[in-house]
Parts: sequence; C-alpha cells; structure tokens
Amino acid sequence: MRLAHDAGLHAVALSAVWKPGASAQADLPPLRRAVDAAVAEDLEPILSVYQFSSATPLAEEQRTAFVSYAVALVEALPQVRTVIVGNEPNLNLFWQPQFDSSGGDAAAAAYERLLAQAYDALKAADPKLTVVGGALSPRGSDDPGSSRLTHSPTRFIEDLGAAYRASGRTRPLMDMFSIHVYGESPRVPPTLRHPKTTSIGIAEYGKLVALLGKAFDGTAQAGSELPVVYGEYGVETVVPAGKASLYTGHEVVAAVDAATQARFYREAIERAACQPTVRMLLFFHVLDEQRLSGLQSGLYYADGTPKPSAQAVRQTPVTCSQ
Repeated sequence: MRLAHDAGLHAVALSAVWKPGASAQADLPPLRRAVDAAVAEDLEPILSVYQFSSATPLAEEQRTAFVSYAVALVEALPQVRTVIVGNEPNLNLFWQPQFDSSGGDAAAAAYERLLAQAYDALKAADPKLTVVGGALSPRGSDDPGSSRLTHSPTRFIEDLGAAYRASGRTRPLMDMFSIHVYGESPRVPPTLRHPKTTSIGIAEYGKLVALLGKAFDGTAQAGSELPVVYGEYGVETVVPAGKASLYTGHEVVAAVDAATQARFYREAIERAACQPTVRMLLFFHVLDEQRLSGLQSGLYYADGTPKPSAQAVRQTPVTCSQ
C-alpha cells in the first residue's frame, strides 16, 4: 500500500472470491488488514466480489448466497464505499454458460439478474455505496461453436441492455460501468483503435459510450452518461537479468522494456483524463507477480524496486491537456 501511495495512486482494488459455502466471516481477516493498510496510506479501498465459472451463481439460492456474502463483507468493512460485482462475465473462465442451446446469449441475461439483486441488497445495506457493474474483458469471440466460449464486450453490453429492458425493472443496475482495457499484447499501445472489431480499449471510448447509450438510454439505468471505470490495465515488462532470481517459471508473452511500459501508462492516463465520463483507471498490478506465467505488469519489480512507470504515473497530471 505504501508503494501504491508513493506511485501517486489514489485507490486500490481488493478481491473477494465467492464460492458455494463461502463465509464472509472467514474471509474478513486478510481483507480487513488490507483495507486498514490502504486507508492508512490515503488509498480508497475498492472491493471486487466475483467467482470463477465453476461457481457461477445461476440459481436463486446461489445468487442469494453470493449477494449475502457481498453485503456481509461491506457491512464489516465500513471504509469500503465502492463495490464491483462480478469479474469478466463475458469469459467462460468466470461465467458459464455463455450461450444457450440455440447459440443465443445466456451469460448477460444471467449476470443481469445477479447484478440487479446485488444492487438492491447493497443499496439497502447502505444507499451511499457505489455499485459497479460489468468488469468486462476487452475481447471475446461471440462464437458459440468456438473451443473457448466468450462474448465480446460489444455483444455483452447489447445483450445486457436487452435483458434489462425485458426484465421490466424500474431501478438501475449499477452506478458505474467497468471494463478492462488490456491490449492484445504488451506491445499494443493504449492509443490503438479497433474500428472494425468488437473489442474495446481506451481508444474506443466513443464506441463504449454509444453502446451504453443504445443499451440503456431511456430507461431507469443511465447509459451514455453512465460513469466509466477502466477496471484493469496492465503492460508486462521484461525482467532484467539482475532480478531474474526473484521470479520463477517462464514468460508466456512477448513483454516490453520498462521504458515502453512507462510510456504506455502515461499515454493511458492522458487519454482517460480527456474522456468525460471516465472516473477511474486502475493499473494491474502495483507489484509484479513472481510467477512469470502471471503478470509482470507492476509499477514495481517483485522486490519493490520501482520501474520507470512508477515515476511516470506519479508525475502525469490527471487533467486533460487537449
């Protein structure tokens, strides 16, 4: 948390992974320590509550258990004012099924039911909580015949809006909408557009706002004016020879040098700062993962030594200069 503060960050996202039988009381001790540490360093603690696909809460009983878990955590952690519901529900790693037997949408409709129930329960617990929905992956295939069943964020937003309208709900689903904005590889800058695809990155802000507007404008749920959270962005760096002993395993992507990461992080902040409805940009991670098969996208190496990106993030103004 001190390193995050030193890099000029203002918030930190903490994960709580639900599964059947999960106990909020049992999971609280490490979360409470993390929240206390964040607050001590003037960081806003954000709680992300989600599950993996093996525990997708489809039935009413499962949804109720998931929501009760989230509410119990928030009630025990009064410093948490923002809750993200779900994580990448457009990917089969976190949500199954993605498609129904006819190849139509299943994931967005089921996620809409969970998000609605979570929103109502969290607001009943504390009306001032900010409930964030979506947390979508930036890419997906939309192919029910694929070996990996996923939805693009474009299609998922469309399906989420259709499910919301069909439900007849007269209350919102969320106060903010989150999307993860990784590039296709660490070498892809945040300024790259995808005009002919269904992917959404930082440079697709206009596309995202239009999709949210089409999905929700004219309903009780804000659409084109809905605040946006870039919930995860990261660029993996090559590990210098002098720090190789800190890491294990083998790299699985073509990482970039630390100077390129710093440039991309600076560009990401500058671009997001000029997008009117964007409220947050969260970097994933603060510290590198030690497993090279994981993400070496931190502002710091695994031993806490700063990369150039730590200084770049700290010194880049969060104001639009265009």
